[in-house]
Amino acid sequence: MVSTVKKLTLEEFLQHSETEPASEFMDGQVSQKPMPEGEHSRLQWKICEAVNQVAEPQKIACAFPELRCTFGGASVVPDVAVFRWERIPRTNAGRVANRFNFHPDWSTEILSPDQSQTKVLGNLLHCSEQGTELGWLLDPAEESILIVFADQRVQLLSGDRSLPVLNGIPLSLTATQVFNWLSL
Repeated sequence: MVSTVKKLTLEEFLQHSETEPASEFMDGQVSQKPMPEGEHSRLQWKICEAVNQVAEPQKIACAFPELRCTFGGASVVPDVAVFRWERIPRTNAGRVANRFNFHPDWSTEILSPDQSQTKVLGNLLHCSEQGTELGWLLDPAEESILIVFADQRVQLLSGDRSLPVLNGIPLSLTATQVFNWLSL
């Protein structure tokens, strides 16, 4: 007897209640993100803070932690999603909308222990295919950052080499500076 597994549709996935931690939908498959731990949470918060300190006052862009983004047949929750100011969806009252049904301009993922680097890189490549300009994959254990560019070219950076950021954001960082945020 052959058993078949019914693949879920995106619409069916979006009907389900949110999970904690968040679940993502890609290629008909649902996977739950790992529960964030100390290093992950600290890096996520500091990246949002660094971007928002320089980009938000000038209305260039805004960084959002753990924001569900549904686009291109998938629904992902990047650790940090940065949107250019003019692309942030708003309600009629001018407030930030709850649903972001398009790709981020810059997507950042922070690798957690026991998390598949291939799956996380797959999410960043999907974002890139759909129009995301820049992706970062931080590996705290290796103190390295894999950069995914819009053309899906990748580059591995560590140490004191400058990290690329979204065009127009006046932010200068190195991998050393990012991982130094883990020291209190």
